[in-house]
This record gives sequence, C-alpha cells and structure tokens, in this order.
Amino acid sequence: MNAPNISFEFFPPKTLEASFRLWDTVHTLAPLQPRFVSVTYGAGGTTRTLTREAVSALHGSAGLNVAAHLTCVNATREETLAIADEFHAAGVREIVALRGDAPKGSGGFKPHPGGFNDSCELIAALKERGDFTLRVGAYPERHPDAADDNADVEWLKRKFDAGADEAITQFFFSADTFLRFRDRCAAAGIDKPVIPGIFPIENWDGARRFAQSCGATVPDWLNAAFATAERDERSDLLAIAHATELCSKLMDEGVEDLHFYTLNRPELTRDICHALGVAPKVQLRDVA
Repeated sequence: MNAPNISFEFFPPKTLEASFRLWDTVHTLAPLQPRFVSVTYGAGGTTRTLTREAVSALHGSAGLNVAAHLTCVNATREETLAIADEFHAAGVREIVALRGDAPKGSGGFKPHPGGFNDSCELIAALKERGDFTLRVGAYPERHPDAADDNADVEWLKRKFDAGADEAITQFFFSADTFLRFRDRCAAAGIDKPVIPGIFPIENWDGARRFAQSCGATVPDWLNAAFATAERDERSDLLAIAHATELCSKLMDEGVEDLHFYTLNRPELTRDICHALGVAPKVQLRDVA
C-alpha cells in the first residue's frame, strides 16, 4: 500500500510562547512534505490579523504551500475580499473558505450587515476574484446547525457548485462514519475530492468536549479505552494506535489523502504519519 498524501492544520499563535510552539511544529512536520498546510481563523474572526501574519511567515520563510482560512464572520464583503487580495499579492493561492463560527455567547451565526450570508456566497466571490484553489468544510455527521440529516450533503454539493475544488471533513472517530458519508456524497452526484480530517487525541477530555460541540459521535468503547489508558499512563500509545488504525482502514477503502488537525502539537501527528509509511524527505530551511 502506498503512503498517503498528507496535509496539516495549524493555528496562529497569540503569544510569544505559542509562536515558538508553532515553529517547533513546522520544523517537526515540514520534512514530511505535506501537500499543503492550513492556518485557521479564531471563532468570530478573532485571529484575522494573526492568521495573515502566520500565513505570510509560513509561505515566505518556511516555503510551505499554505492554505489560508477565510470566513464570513464579522466583516463586510469588501473587507473579506481585501484580505483575499492580500493573500494573492503575497503569492498565496489556496484558501479554505468557511462560514465560520460565531463568537461564544452570541446566540449563533448571524451575517454581518454588508457581509456574506454563507460560505457559498464567499466561494462564488473568491472564484471570480482570482486563481485560487478553494477548499471547504464538510461534515460526515450532522452539523449542529443542520436542518436535517441530509442538509450536510446538500450544503456540500452547493459549495462545489459554487466553485470549491476540494473539501476537508470535520474529524470523526470511526472509519465507517467517513465511508458512509462518502457514499452519500457519491449518491448526490458529488465527484470532487473529499478529504477526511484526522484528529490525533492528545487530551481525551478536551477531545470529547470538542466532539460534543461539533456533533462528532464518541464511541463508548473509545471512552472506556482512554479511561484505562489514562490510568495506566498510556494515552499517547492509544492515541497513536487508534489514529493509525483509523487511517489504515480509510486507505484500505481507497482514501489517498489525509488532513491532520495538529493543534500545533506535532509529535503524535508525526508518529502516526511515520506508522503510515510517510517518511521525512527534506529538512526545513532555517528561518531568518
């Protein structure tokens, strides 16, 4: 079996310590030659400036193929497209176009006056704006805001119809969850790439809370397994074994691309990639 194509998600640092952590993450994972790396926005667009700075640094200094997150939250159309223009001028040609999460306590997403109403409007505008590769979010399990169980596939099809090139899914804990979603996408006429999102579990309590907030099902057996692993101080071993098995099952079913949510903590992701046959190929050049 061939090694998969890989990509990574990073988030922009808010402190000096976090900046060092990001660069440690980059230096650890860049030798694996990811197809691209993405840089997130905070909820409510709270890290907009930090995202631009991190994208510029990773693209210019680290030489990585960077996909910048761009959302519809808390900005007019003109402000959002101006950011896209800045990315384009800096040589960045890949964007992850998202509706975005509303700030906590705001009562849910509400379009900004003069802003984009949803991700499809943003995608269509970016498609007209420049020669971007556009990636979007996909939800193999029901999104908390979805009207019904079919809505996530219908929305994904609308995103592709608006001009998206690829999709990256929310994380999940069972391979069957993604495979059933892939079948539903195919039945709906979706023929563009849908890349599974993989979440290496560094902290089980945090992962479980994150799963509850985004609608990802937590299997009872995995909850019990981490309870035992934590007691025996073997959580990392379980996390690597679980993610490696999950990815292997996906690859057995024809999946060729995997996207890892690193949380800027690279060791588990690196070890999982090594277990899947992804070997370091180059050394990252020093950052001035």
